[in-house]
Amino acid sequence: MNSKMPTIDQQLLEDVIASNSSQYSSAMQTMLEAVRNHLGMDVAFVSRIEDGKRSFDFVDSRIPPPIQPGDSNDAEDSYCQRVIDGRLPELIKDAKEIEETRALPGTESLPIGAHLSVPITLDNGDVYGTFCCFSRQPDPSLTARDLDVLRTFADIAGKHISHKETARRQREASRAEVQDILAQKRLTMVFQPIQDICVREVVSFESLARFETPVRKPPNIWFDQARSAGMAAELELHAVSQALKQACCLPEQCYLSVNLSPETILEADLKTALSVPEPDKLVIEVTEHSTIDDYEKVAAALEPLRAQGVKLAVDDAGAGYASFRHILALAPDIIKLDMSITRDIDSDFRKQALAKSMIAFAEATSCEIIAEGVETGAELRELRALGIQKAQGYLIEKPMPASDLRAKGYN
Repeated sequence: MNSKMPTIDQQLLEDVIASNSSQYSSAMQTMLEAVRNHLGMDVAFVSRIEDGKRSFDFVDSRIPPPIQPGDSNDAEDSYCQRVIDGRLPELIKDAKEIEETRALPGTESLPIGAHLSVPITLDNGDVYGTFCCFSRQPDPSLTARDLDVLRTFADIAGKHISHKETARRQREASRAEVQDILAQKRLTMVFQPIQDICVREVVSFESLARFETPVRKPPNIWFDQARSAGMAAELELHAVSQALKQACCLPEQCYLSVNLSPETILEADLKTALSVPEPDKLVIEVTEHSTIDDYEKVAAALEPLRAQGVKLAVDDAGAGYASFRHILALAPDIIKLDMSITRDIDSDFRKQALAKSMIAFAEATSCEIIAEGVETGAELRELRALGIQKAQGYLIEKPMPASDLRAKGYN
């Protein structure tokens, strides 16, 4: 190996190996910096070859960079394409000594003296592009061992790029599936009654999405998929729109609950999306599973609706830490006790103790509790004995299409 070259910095190598997909850009820059310093080159870059074009993804340079990330040119005019094709060697000590490189425009314009380039191969065997570096002056001291160092980093880069490309393809596939759901009207709404268990009267309904798709997935998986594809707001608002259109089928005295994620609350025009004649009969449920980075922004987005009478519920309370943060920060009107607490509450004193504390909190803060997932008479009796007034679950009624409400006596 070239003795005048500095050794590869150990910390840089550790940073590269430790980097995960969320640190993709920093990992690539770290690798380029490490290679460029080790080989004593002026510029190092990662290129992508696609549709006859060579594009620069990442660039590291110790001089005013002659190329920038995002630049592109014809692949045929590049060293990269010719290295991939085998027309040029991967290690070039002096570009002016080779007739083919002398004819390439970059040799004079950049200029290029010494050049090292190896293909980046993805996990599926496809060649993505090249991992390259060059100096403006020739370097006769470069050896095959230097090229091996470049290959090692190209292999690591290929792993990082493969992960990113796989994620990109998954996002595209997810987006296409969600778009098909919207275009083909594969989302339908069902309504689950919420009962006042003291007087045994239905007081409200929660609207729930169901998906009629060739590939069967639970609703939460479809919404997670839409979120990963950047279409969460579009899918959620479509579900809300469908629920509001069918609200006329609900008993006049009942209110309707719809589910919205914090992201959609912040992104969407809620005033338009939730425009209803009687806003005091509408409840927005924020689920425990959705994280909130800025509670003040979410509260501010909800405030105009709450001022009109729209109520706020925190869903799945007790299922995790996030729900308690939601409750403390958003001051909801309704706390929905998660089915993980309701299940077997008649025989579990710990769940009873937690429910009692939630009831005391609700009374102190002037909000109400709805128990979710009630499936047995024993659970219902225990909830009633604890002082919980409202509940929903299969024991009371399963979710049903709006067309079945009248047949069940909900009119």
